[in-house]
Amino acid sequence: LVAFLAAAVPFALRLLHSFLWVPRRLERRFRRQGIRGPPRRPLSGNAAGYRDLLAAAQSAPLASFHHAVVARVAPHYREWPERYGRPFVFWLGPRPRLVVSDPEVVKAVLTDPTGTFDKAGSGGGNPLARQLFGEGLVGLTGEKWARHRRVIAPAFNMERIKGWISEITAITSSMLDKWEVQDEARAEFEIDVHKEFHTLIADVISSVAFGSSYEEGKRVFELQEEQLKLAILAMTTVYIPGFRFVPTKKNRRRHMLNQEVRNSLRKLIEINGRKCEDSNNLLGMMLSASKLGSEFRMGIEEIIDECKTFYFTGKETTANLLTWATLLLALHQEWQNKARDEVLQACGKSEHPNAENLSNLKIVNMVLKETLRLYPPAMFLNRMVNRDVKLGKLDIPAGTQLHFPILDIHHDVNIWGTNADEFDPSRFAEGKSYHLGAYFPFGIGPTICVGQNLTMVEEKVALAMILQRFALVVSRPMFMRQCMESHSNPSTVLKFLPIRFETSMDLCVDFWVFAVNMVNAADVHRVLYIFVNNFGRMFPARLNFLSKVEFAGAMGAFSMYKQLLIPAEMYRK
Repeated sequence: LVAFLAAAVPFALRLLHSFLWVPRRLERRFRRQGIRGPPRRPLSGNAAGYRDLLAAAQSAPLASFHHAVVARVAPHYREWPERYGRPFVFWLGPRPRLVVSDPEVVKAVLTDPTGTFDKAGSGGGNPLARQLFGEGLVGLTGEKWARHRRVIAPAFNMERIKGWISEITAITSSMLDKWEVQDEARAEFEIDVHKEFHTLIADVISSVAFGSSYEEGKRVFELQEEQLKLAILAMTTVYIPGFRFVPTKKNRRRHMLNQEVRNSLRKLIEINGRKCEDSNNLLGMMLSASKLGSEFRMGIEEIIDECKTFYFTGKETTANLLTWATLLLALHQEWQNKARDEVLQACGKSEHPNAENLSNLKIVNMVLKETLRLYPPAMFLNRMVNRDVKLGKLDIPAGTQLHFPILDIHHDVNIWGTNADEFDPSRFAEGKSYHLGAYFPFGIGPTICVGQNLTMVEEKVALAMILQRFALVVSRPMFMRQCMESHSNPSTVLKFLPIRFETSMDLCVDFWVFAVNMVNAADVHRVLYIFVNNFGRMFPARLNFLSKVEFAGAMGAFSMYKQLLIPAEMYRK
């Protein structure tokens, strides 16, 4: 009993200090500066209040699709500032998060070279959430992060990525060829682009970064999907130190998933390691570093962690961005037409994109930047303050997490104007500038996303090749509600209309001349049907297909027009 008390009393005192004394001291310091926030609970902070806000926001009916997503997917960014002002503070457990939306402060912190602001790590310091990323770049801090970054960054420089473009186009072309098979008997077809793009990007990442294929890494991707669901659950609850060792059903499943992912990656590294050793892809560079007896050396477990990080973040970020970009172009036909015209001018009707013509896709680049503004890959960035610091008028105590709401800043009317919630790629036209701390979908400063160049090249290649071959149309009204339920994981079914460039206007005229000289009325109807569908394939973004009723009326009218028998040479003129 004495031994138990000797161990229990210090532990209880540490808990009281961490959960009661420290939060009260920090809270008083914030209040003296006029910084307020929602009332917190001693153990859970504002976790329950956040969940209630989110549930209420997403249970409200969605009257129509729009881009004002902040109030729906991150309602605390709108509700709490209205009540408590800006900046405001909220708590997850005993730790305060100071929410700052001032671009000047964002820039100062994220570009700070002094080491005052540390990366908070993935999952907000929750070990259960960190299992998703492993101890890779996303979750690392300090010297270990710097060492990994020095090894990995050269694998993603622009010159090396240019050498991967032919591989990316080949994989993308394979996907589009499969889509066109669906077109053999139909003038249009529907595809869940979110699923297709996840497979596409997984194949690209596997090939160019690890020398494997999607099929080889398929099991890893499937396991990480389940890990993601458990990680989200962990990040929205208060983590109790040591709780991950309690053998609950979810904890056992987390442990099993983590072990299976690591074992699968270890096998992939063994299979592909030998052929990658002398290559310039990510796996090859990490394996080369592991054989160097220097400060850059990486052990096999560190390599597994980085593979885990890039398998997940590389796929999710790029696939979701491509999904949103195609959705936005389907919704905004004028920008789809502008982007397609640019692609056809730069790449032609069938030529695959290359490094030279990709750089000429200014409108496509504007579309992607605006997509990243409306739907950034991450909703926020955190930085841990490791010593007392003054930022402008803010006196920030050590132990505070600075919370930068990327999504909220990207939709701020004070920064982007009254149309901040509207899709307008012209914001990013050449010559226009924006504050570095107002637009940062990939972060800024030393910790900027190491794979952003690869992501943007993948996006441009895929989008250009899709626009060369297809027109995009919104398929179902109901899908809009589904994709609004999750900012980062849209469920999107789009309608694709293949474009037939080989059908010229002369051929269209031939259709009409041939049809009006037909004798059999049934043949006239059949030819008209063929013509309407071929015309629609040529100009799908500009033509609404005829309904059955409209088509029946058109056939009747066409039968009457047939009696006119206008000479063929008149059509030519």
